[in-house]
Amino acid sequence: MSFPFKAADYPSSPGCYLMKNNDGRIIYIGKSKNLRSRLRSYFSKKQTHKKIIQLVQEIASIEVVLVNNEAESLLLENNLIKKHKPSFNRALKKDNSGYAYLQLTAEPLPRLDVYYRNRTGNAHPCELTTPQRLGPFKNARFRDALLEFVTEHYGLRTCKTMPKKVCLLYHIGKCSGVCEEKISKQEYLSNVDQASALLAHRGKALIQTLYQKMDDYASQMEFEKAQQMLVSIRNLEQASDKQIVDREAFIDQDVVYFGSLHAMVAKVQAGMLTDFQLYKLESCSEDACDQFLMTRYANEMPDELIVNRLTDRRKVQQFFKTKRRAPLLLTEPKRGLKHDLLQLCKHNYEYRIEHLSPTSK
Repeated sequence: MSFPFKAADYPSSPGCYLMKNNDGRIIYIGKSKNLRSRLRSYFSKKQTHKKIIQLVQEIASIEVVLVNNEAESLLLENNLIKKHKPSFNRALKKDNSGYAYLQLTAEPLPRLDVYYRNRTGNAHPCELTTPQRLGPFKNARFRDALLEFVTEHYGLRTCKTMPKKVCLLYHIGKCSGVCEEKISKQEYLSNVDQASALLAHRGKALIQTLYQKMDDYASQMEFEKAQQMLVSIRNLEQASDKQIVDREAFIDQDVVYFGSLHAMVAKVQAGMLTDFQLYKLESCSEDACDQFLMTRYANEMPDELIVNRLTDRRKVQQFFKTKRRAPLLLTEPKRGLKHDLLQLCKHNYEYRIEHLSPTSK
């Protein structure tokens, strides 16, 4: 029996879609800035692509995850494909594919390199003490251009194995020649510190820092460097869409939005949004939210719970205090990033509730 697709059941907003077979297994994950339009294309009678026709024949259900913008849909799709590895997806399955970061290596004389995060949920201990990163970058061309700019600007080495003599890059002014001690190790590490400080700035802060450096070059009559900096700024401004689905964090968080009868739980592992699940509350009592948290997280719990409401905070905190050695953060945000995560959770909650079957309500 073919899947009864109804375009009106899906929003004309950005997000990801997870296609499942009769066994509930995810067979394909995609993204779009207009979910309704993209999903409609799969079920068009004019469809001639054999792979898509085969995919459609296996679809039993379609789950969607709503996000705020196209940038978030790109990054979330990358996370979900690496986690679930659907059979019909070919791209983005490998760990060294998708959207990467720039990171200073942990070598004695660090270099700036492309870094792909561990998205399996089993991070290696060394990842918890990483040097400064910048990203993730949706545009690989811009990422590589920024890598080249920072490397050349601070004279960082690019060689994976340190040579005994300087190479061509030194002679054309693109490397400091630390391998042959053309500058001292102390001077090189000072340059690394400056590069690290630059990478510590994100979004508008990074752009403002680059503008300041551009002005400094211009005031020193170094117009070529100022122009180079301006080009980098323009590229960065075009690529700096705000996104909250793939961030730098060293803790696991669950974001829980409570409605009247249900709770939506979003899992955020080391800053990466990986899942949304809707649960029915066991009762309609005043403390139903508190009971849900204490039941669901009695044995396994994240480092932080971000919630929209609690009845008795002290009671819940005392309960978790007896369950784990490290303190559990219990947050009811009113603004900022955590509030944005909660609002995204609410957005998905409202969509799921609207499309619940009568028996599930």
